[in-house]
Amino acid sequence: MKKLFISADIEGITGITNWNEADIEKSFSKYFTEQMTKEVNAACEAALAAGVEDILVKDAHSTARNLDPSKLPEQVRILRGWTNDPFSMMAGLDESFDGAFLIGYHSAGGKNGNPLAHTMNMRNEHVKINGEIASEMTINTYIAAYKGVPVLLATGDKMICEDAQKLNPNIKTVPVSEGIGNASLSIHPDLALKRIKEQVEAVAGDDLSKYLVKLPESFRVEIAFREHYHAYSGSFYPGAKQTGHKTVEFETNDYMEVLRFLFFVL
Repeated sequence: MKKLFISADIEGITGITNWNEADIEKSFSKYFTEQMTKEVNAACEAALAAGVEDILVKDAHSTARNLDPSKLPEQVRILRGWTNDPFSMMAGLDESFDGAFLIGYHSAGGKNGNPLAHTMNMRNEHVKINGEIASEMTINTYIAAYKGVPVLLATGDKMICEDAQKLNPNIKTVPVSEGIGNASLSIHPDLALKRIKEQVEAVAGDDLSKYLVKLPESFRVEIAFREHYHAYSGSFYPGAKQTGHKTVEFETNDYMEVLRFLFFVL
């Protein structure tokens, strides 16, 4: 593996429990943006030690200005801010990458694995793909698969790690917390760094082709909104239809069309 892509979120970083801790405008968040940087850095350092030559990190939470670039290795390039294209949290990914890591990911909206569970924003209750609740991890792993890039590692809460291995049991995971009601039970932040490095080392010498997720042949996407009028508005997207008071659906055989639908409607 020579070229690596990393997408980093914060709601699956070790110890995070409250929305104030995920908001860079709030003083509560400083510790967690620092821990987010440390967890990304741990992955980068282990990858570089294993022979990776080029790493692109996408800061993929909220403002996309959470990571401290000065605390990452010199070999790392970082994409901050939003490109405003359908790849969103995976912006910058293309076929030239050998693999991808998803750091600090979290349970999907509609699930209870994290006090901060959601999918992309707070307007929706859940997103489903082919009848199954889809997380940001699912959406982004499919983006990687669309480009022929295997997702090698996912870190975050226990449930999102379990969901990653349902997509492909070969994906390495580092569960750093477990949601219990409106609380999270977490491991020590330094232990999280150690385990991330261990899993990167484990994947580095492996056959990367076995990590690639196979895309479904067709897609039926459902968004369930919190407010009914968002479903009404979304129903005007070409090919979409309102299927309930708060739900809108879209069907296609092309995953890029799924991403366009989510980009404009979600």
